[in-house]
Amino acid sequence: MTATKQLSIAISLVLLFASCVKKQQFDPEKEKKEILKLHNAQRAYHFNKDSIAFANQMSANFISVNKGIISHPKKEETIARYNGYFSAVEFIKWDDVSEPIIKFSDDGSIAYTIVDKIVTVTYKDQTGNTVEGETHFAWTAIYKKYGQEWKIDCVTSTEKRN
Repeated sequence: MTATKQLSIAISLVLLFASCVKKQQFDPEKEKKEILKLHNAQRAYHFNKDSIAFANQMSANFISVNKGIISHPKKEETIARYNGYFSAVEFIKWDDVSEPIIKFSDDGSIAYTIVDKIVTVTYKDQTGNTVEGETHFAWTAIYKKYGQEWKIDCVTSTEKRN
């Protein structure tokens, strides 16, 4: 057998093998459902006051942009922050004004959501009276796929007091 024929057979085998290997296909509808599942879980975490589950959605590289400040809170700091917040309020409403906008990178490894939400809470004021407050939030959350799991890498949040 000639070297050319051997090379031709080897190339054919490689191409045959490559065509048989199932490539991981990006399914935008499936991934959108996963992102929405995470988004909706955040509502449950607020009403259930579950700061640990909430913080578990953030990646180890998490960046927060809020009130003009860029920070890289550690998981323990996020848990402590939300423990304080959750223990100070009772949630009445944590509802989307419109369905979140969800977009993906071409390879499906990064996604972002644009969220428009109204949050209504009650809390005790300085004199001990129960007060109701409502805030209109809008934010962008950037998700990154780590293995088979989506994590939030960054949130940029704005708020408009009503």
